[in-house]
Amino acid sequence: MPPSAIAPTESMLKLSLDALLTVDTIARRGSFAAAAKELFRVPSTISYTVAKLEEDLGVQLFERFGPRVELTPAGAELLKEGRYLLKAAGDLERRVRRVASGWETEFTIAIDSMLCPNPLMEAVESFCAVADQTRLRLLKEALSGTWEALLDRRADLLVGAAGAGPSGGGYTALPLATVRFLFVTTPGHPLAAITAPLAKADLAAHRAVSVSDSARQLQARTVGLLFGQNTLAVPDMQTKYAFQRAGLGFGFLPEPWVREDVAAGRLVVKAVEEPKPDETLYLAWRTGESGAALDWWKERVRDGVLVERMLNPA
Repeated sequence: MPPSAIAPTESMLKLSLDALLTVDTIARRGSFAAAAKELFRVPSTISYTVAKLEEDLGVQLFERFGPRVELTPAGAELLKEGRYLLKAAGDLERRVRRVASGWETEFTIAIDSMLCPNPLMEAVESFCAVADQTRLRLLKEALSGTWEALLDRRADLLVGAAGAGPSGGGYTALPLATVRFLFVTTPGHPLAAITAPLAKADLAAHRAVSVSDSARQLQARTVGLLFGQNTLAVPDMQTKYAFQRAGLGFGFLPEPWVREDVAAGRLVVKAVEEPKPDETLYLAWRTGESGAALDWWKERVRDGVLVERMLNPA
């Protein structure tokens, strides 16, 4: 039977990626008009797409409340699974384009929060000059959250990931630099007056400042904290540094961050009975993956010089 003689059947798909994208945009934006603006379409086109999809599926996808709309239970279920399809289609599109050109359409670098991204500006400018079709994105993560970003495919390359990666593999890691940490307080802090190495009992009576692990699923790391310790948790190393300089607590900070403050007397280094070991920072990527952008950044960062410059809060 020739293809032209095959009649449509009920088993033929009634969904399209464009329709799913439209439903997703409406759900995120809350109205047909806002979705039309984001998708650069006229509102009547959005309305027709939804009405046609509802007719084809035989279900209502949105409850209308004037200009505002909300998903029905059926619409929510459609979108729950539909977003997986949209992501898979986007990934496929990027892979196809990468095969054709060698360059990724999008490339994401995750940076540990103890690194300052400013020294990357020159490298970013050079990259954009040779890869103008690749969208570059920078993320900041903390502790295990940096590794998780790679394993969850939210990042393609880790720069300065702190500590050894999680068990299970799936990635390649190269050491970039080693960071020494110093325990510091302000000169007026009660701990500054103690001459002997600080014991757990000394620390337990005062507030510590710690960086919150940005991991969502991996086991969160806690560094240098006592059980039950009065702790002020902050989102990144920059905030921890600023809060400790302001006298809001104590804790370990990277030696390059506090070098000038210690020399100027703004911070005091204290010996502790349990010092924090040096931390190794890694360059890491998913094993088996390739691409021109990945190769470019690996070559630019792997000697560790750029990361050494990023170990500065300025």
